Formats: sequence, structure tokens, C-alpha cells
Amino acid sequence: MKALVFPGQGSQSVGMCRDLYETVPTVRDTYTEAAAVLGYDIATLSFEGPVEQLSQTDVTQPALLVAEVATLRAARERGLVFDCALGHSLGEYTALVAAGALSFGAAVDLVRRRGAAMQAAATRHPGGMLAVLGLDDEVVEGLCDAVDGTWPANYNCPGQVVVSGTAEGLEAMAGRAVQAGARKVVRLPVSGAFHSPHMAAAAAELAPALEQAEWSAPARRFFSVSTVGFFDGGRPPSFAALLTGQITAPVRFTQAVRALVAAGCDAFLEVGPGAVLSGLIKRITRDATVDRVGDAETLAALADGWVGR
Repeated sequence: MKALVFPGQGSQSVGMCRDLYETVPTVRDTYTEAAAVLGYDIATLSFEGPVEQLSQTDVTQPALLVAEVATLRAARERGLVFDCALGHSLGEYTALVAAGALSFGAAVDLVRRRGAAMQAAATRHPGGMLAVLGLDDEVVEGLCDAVDGTWPANYNCPGQVVVSGTAEGLEAMAGRAVQAGARKVVRLPVSGAFHSPHMAAAAAELAPALEQAEWSAPARRFFSVSTVGFFDGGRPPSFAALLTGQITAPVRFTQAVRALVAAGCDAFLEVGPGAVLSGLIKRITRDATVDRVGDAETLAALADGWVGR
């Protein structure tokens, strides 16, 4: 089984996808299509910045989605084949586009709304995120239980859990984690306590748009990182309910990769900017190959196993 995996916030960078834009007509068409939905030139923001604006979650989210779908379309023109798709947080929207459950235009609109709602929620409920390195998941969960205003947000790989929380909670968490033997704690440059109860208002605001979106039965299998299982949207909870709950639920990436490997997945391809997820997958399992495609060079070098049958 071959799985495409799509990154979330943190993988963006000024200039992402620019070389593909300059060389692949389909990529340019993708950016033009997105601009018509967004009402602004997402290509210029993505390629030229400034980085401060590109790093704002209401801009980051559509910019990443567009870069990922553009790269996916370019790879498909080369004959890309795959069996299932999954994504890290925001990347689940791209995975649903890849699986055929959601149109690109609808995804751009939903992600635009999602980013704006999350930015507003972060303004109303200030907070942040802290990466805790070198502790078992259960230890971090216990620390979150003990420290008010902190929650496990991202299970990225063994020994790397990201915690969301209030400023006071994260300060206390940093000290407790070091005392518990953490190798390192790092405050992340994000604007809110994502994937935590602080995002409840964002989930409520986005829910009607998700319910009204046009969903289709996926042509490829979609694997939910929130529920850690294949999900077809054909029975409760729906795709809309899944993505509403995703905003406040932790990202269980470690568990998702392990479950996919146990189900027979032996190859992962990270599609989009950077190589964050490729590195995480290599730390999670040695029982699958890991490749990536995110620029003209990696597109040209796309492994034979991903092209044709």
C-alpha cells in the first residue's frame, strides 16, 4: 500500500513551489484558480513574502493548501499512483482533495475560513505551543493533567509531543518537563494554542461551512489522523463533523503512521513544501520507504515505484 502524506503549518517558507510555478503550467493554473476564490494573489505572497505575513495562520493555511495541491497535480501529470492519503492537521484538507472527497475550490474556501477563525480564536484566547523532546507520550500526558491550561496537541513521533496551552501553563510545563527528564523544550513560533479547547470558538464558527460543503465518496482511501483509522464519510461522523472536531483534537501522527504500516502500508510520499513529515515517519517506522516531492528537482527524481503500476 502506498500513502501520500501532506504537511501542516510549520512547513511553509517564502519561495515554496516557485520553481514548479515557473516550469509547470498546471501549477500556474492552480494558483490562478486559488486566487479567484481567495480574492488576492496567493502566488506573490507565497513566493515573495514577507515572511511575517506568510506566517499568519489565516495566510499560512491557504498558502500551504495551494502549494500542496499544485505539487500533487504536477506529480499526477507524471503518472503518480497511490492507494490512500493522510495529512497532518491542515494537511487533512489536501488529503481529502487528493482522495477525491472534496473539490480544490471548496477546500480553498474552507481553509480560508478555518485560518481566519483560528486566528480570531487565538486573539480571544491567547496561548501558544511547546515542543517537548525526549519524554514518552504517557509522561507528557501526565504532566498535562498536572499543569492547568495545557493539553497534548501533536503526537509527532516517539519522544516528540507538542503541548498547547496558556502562557502561564506552558511556562510551568517547560519546567516540569525538564525536571521529568526532557532532553529539550522549545516554544514554537505560532500564534495560538492550536488543537486544544482554546480553538472551540473556531470549530463552532467553521462547522456550518463544513456542513454546507459538497462532499463526495472518496475515489482513494482517506486515513484520518484524528481518529487513527480509514474514514469514508458515508456514516456518522461525517467529513464535516470530523473536520470540526479536528480543530480542538490532538494530531495523532505517530499512531496514524503505525496503524497504516500495520495495515500493510510500505511506502509514504510527502507531498508539498519541506521534509518535516518525512523525517518524522523515519523516526516512527523502519518498515516503510519514505520519499518526498515538493519542487522541480524532487518531481523530476520521483521514484519509479510512485509512477505507473
